[in-house]
Amino acid sequence: MATLRLVFRELLHRRLNFLLSTLAIVTAVALFVSYFTTAGAARRETTRVTRDLGFNLRIIPAGTDMDQFWAVGFSDQTMPEDTIHRFAKYDKVFLTYNHLVASLQQRFMVQDKEAILTGLAPTITAPDQRKQPMGYAIKAGTVQVGFQVAQRLALKKGGALELGGKKFTVEQTLAESGTDDDIRVFGLLSDVQGVLNMKGRINEIKAIDCLCLTADQDPLKILRAELAKALPEAKVIQLRAIADARARQRQTAEKYFAFVTPLLLVVCAAWIGVLAVLNVRERKMEIGVLRALGYGSGKIAALFLAKAAVLGVIGAALGYATGSALALQFGPEIFKVTARAIKAEPVLLAWALVAAPAFAALASFIPAMLAVTQDPAVTLREE
Repeated sequence: MATLRLVFRELLHRRLNFLLSTLAIVTAVALFVSYFTTAGAARRETTRVTRDLGFNLRIIPAGTDMDQFWAVGFSDQTMPEDTIHRFAKYDKVFLTYNHLVASLQQRFMVQDKEAILTGLAPTITAPDQRKQPMGYAIKAGTVQVGFQVAQRLALKKGGALELGGKKFTVEQTLAESGTDDDIRVFGLLSDVQGVLNMKGRINEIKAIDCLCLTADQDPLKILRAELAKALPEAKVIQLRAIADARARQRQTAEKYFAFVTPLLLVVCAAWIGVLAVLNVRERKMEIGVLRALGYGSGKIAALFLAKAAVLGVIGAALGYATGSALALQFGPEIFKVTARAIKAEPVLLAWALVAAPAFAALASFIPAMLAVTQDPAVTLREE
């Protein structure tokens, strides 16, 4: 109790040093809190951006004629619809594959011109993960019409389109994509199976890989090995341009975080350490007087370390509040896609209240030890 009383008296007496030291710790904690609060958003943003690059895996029947596949754009072979459910239930499949979507594609005459009729099943994701599904969410009895088809038939939202003698409501007309999606008509898988008289059949499963590999590793080899175990009747094709773009984005983000984190640690440690050295030098005469009055080295060292701990607690609380405010103010402007996910992290306050006092005490330890080991007579004579 006497030690803490002396510490608070010293803080009130040396207000400027107290303010500067507290500012150093507040700044350090605020930097870390704002960084780690927004770092989570940055990782989510990177994940969302790479995910939005699109599906980069196509799983098709093993017997597909690849010349015909590339010429037409889809397989002329089909497989049972339950293939995707067997695949999803396979042990550890979601370690390599994610966002599984079964589809059935066939060329189909829509009012005397050919289009690609595409049926899509609801997206399947890992059961223990809350992931926003990719692709189109299509309701039964509705279709989403590609740009070119919509232009040719003058279709608008809410209109009607007849396919194979069945009428469907146009839920949406899609923007021009510059791909064959412009001549597609998307419907729910079960509806399209009915139109094509291919109940229970699919000819492709779209997916994305979730492998976090280094640049020298071959993801396709791993993907094919896993697929051979789960679905020997199928094979996987990787769209390399999308896969490489996703890998580069992910690796760039990981390198950035690996560089910034230790850099912040070093800068903050140096700042607090320098202020501790200046404080010890400023109190050199005071230390000499205390030693001359019979105070032991342990007592004097305890005063310095207790002061550092008190400053650490105050700085941690203020730094957490400042860092959280900065993250909440500027984070949504920087990470627009995942802005709603940015929120204060109470766990960072707990870490700050533990780490900041320990960090401040550690930074003050060596200067304090150097000061208390000096001969008080020499110290007072110099002053």
